[in-house]
Amino acid sequence: MVNVNMTATANPMADRLITAGAIEFGEFTLASGATSPYYVDIKTAMTDPVLLGEIARAITEREPFELVAGVAVGGVPLAVAAALASGRPYAIVRSQAKDHGKSSLVIGDVRDRHVLLVEDVTTSGGSAVYGVEELRRAGAMVERVVTIVDREGGAEERLGALGVRLVPLVRARELLDR
Repeated sequence: MVNVNMTATANPMADRLITAGAIEFGEFTLASGATSPYYVDIKTAMTDPVLLGEIARAITEREPFELVAGVAVGGVPLAVAAALASGRPYAIVRSQAKDHGKSSLVIGDVRDRHVLLVEDVTTSGGSAVYGVEELRRAGAMVERVVTIVDREGGAEERLGALGVRLVPLVRARELLDR
């Protein structure tokens, strides 16, 4: 891992993620298939309960919600942590239907509820769009997605086309412009 300049940013969460080692440099293939000279590893950083708690508080203090949901796998610990921090329920959006038991893609009662979708990292927005669409199919009202890091690769525009506002805690430039 290459270290980035440790000069503090105006965003304490960006500083915290860098300190936690959530950004690495090299050659990486992203979920979208694109290649990138850096990787944002929020999943590993979230295994630290202190950092996960800080992220959960940042989510719950920033955006009001009735229920929080996360797409498996990265969004699930965020949804659980935000639910615990807020005392509100959470839901899980499966990445694919099971062929046994209940085949529902959404676990939790989201019908007629204002749901905040949480994501670990957004780039093109594919996972977030999927989550929004599945939650809406299940009867939820979804108007906002909070992402820990937006890689600024089109997610904001793609979600905007669905009438959904993307709320990043950190933008990629805040991690890279150090």
